Amino acid sequence: MRPMQYSSKTNDVRYELRGPIAHAARKMEAEGHRILKMNIGDPAPFGMEAPESIIVDMIHHLRGAQGYSDSKGIFAARTAISQYYQTRGLMQIGVEDIFIGNGVSEMISMTLQAFLENGDEVLIPSPDYPLWTASVTLSGGTPVHYLCDESNNWWPDMKDVRAKITDRTRAIVIINPNNPTGAVYPQRIIEEFVELAREHDLVLFSDEIYEKIIYDDVPHIHTASIADDVCVLTFSGLSKAYRMPGYRAGWVAITGPRVATQAYRETLELLASLRLCPNVPAQHAIQTSLGGYQSIEDLIKPGGRLREQRDLAFSLLTAIPGVSCVQASGALYLFVRLDPKVYSFTSDEKFVLDLLEEQKILVSHGTAFNWNQPDHFRFVILPNIGDIEEAVDRIAAFLSTRKNPAPESKPASLPHAQTVK
Repeated sequence: MRPMQYSSKTNDVRYELRGPIAHAARKMEAEGHRILKMNIGDPAPFGMEAPESIIVDMIHHLRGAQGYSDSKGIFAARTAISQYYQTRGLMQIGVEDIFIGNGVSEMISMTLQAFLENGDEVLIPSPDYPLWTASVTLSGGTPVHYLCDESNNWWPDMKDVRAKITDRTRAIVIINPNNPTGAVYPQRIIEEFVELAREHDLVLFSDEIYEKIIYDDVPHIHTASIADDVCVLTFSGLSKAYRMPGYRAGWVAITGPRVATQAYRETLELLASLRLCPNVPAQHAIQTSLGGYQSIEDLIKPGGRLREQRDLAFSLLTAIPGVSCVQASGALYLFVRLDPKVYSFTSDEKFVLDLLEEQKILVSHGTAFNWNQPDHFRFVILPNIGDIEEAVDRIAAFLSTRKNPAPESKPASLPHAQTVK
């Protein structure tokens, strides 16, 4: 039999968070090694479980969740999502504006498939959550990365965003709070994005899955709250704030002029119907989650577990010579920089693999998030304080053997002899 063909669309697709390095870690675990995993944003392995009330509610509805639901999702769940956004000032979001999916990941792929023609360009932040770049590519589009500025809180460089817009640009992706940097964007940044969308007739895809995980009382601004006259797709779900990524419950809300978005909505409904429906048991968790006690608030306030782990990780990592980091204002990660003057890693993937093999600790390399230099890695703050301390100790030990050689000091030059006349 001749080799089975594969789609050339996958040639430029990468999702290295579950790629070769993660495979190497699993192989080492099979050999009996204990790996400290600071690489993936799944709360469950670190003892951060979903609230009991949500699980009980899902169990209560389980017998009635055996059949298909509406392709857009259960009406009561979509009503709860609509009412949540209305309490946040987004009065324009109604039940029919909501599509529920098997996590935000499915909705990202589906909304892009319904939107893009081959060759359409989509602006995506760098660094980004790599699913966005992969999904644009698989949908026939061309991802174009705009820079986020590390020296300015990792906020988007709006001059670079504007410079990247061409006559093929169709949309801009905003990840706020950002993964992997933890940046939370101020209102003026969101307003600039909205103004660009107005000026160039663009759609805004706003990934807000970490909207409830915010530290230091930094406000989170919903992109859709800035303007009713721009088409905005707002993505969120239960996986992070409610610690239930395995249940797969996410959604997208579509706002903007109804006439301008009607054909797109119908296309999206067609694609939603083709997958029949989202996970029905998990949909029964949505109403309880959004309407009940918000347990995430205890975790992010001073003294809360996530807040304490973020602060400790930041303090310990930045105490290592040649290591710096912008403190995260949101999400579950620190995006850590290795000073090229101190450490010259030509491949951050090799850095991560060597760290894994020598110190049995797994982090994610920065270029996996479409960052353009091999000088960053993402560190997850979900593990407990003891594991964070041990992980940073191992990173420090590894880096101590990788410093650039100190420049040779030149002998002091002797003063020139003066000619006596």
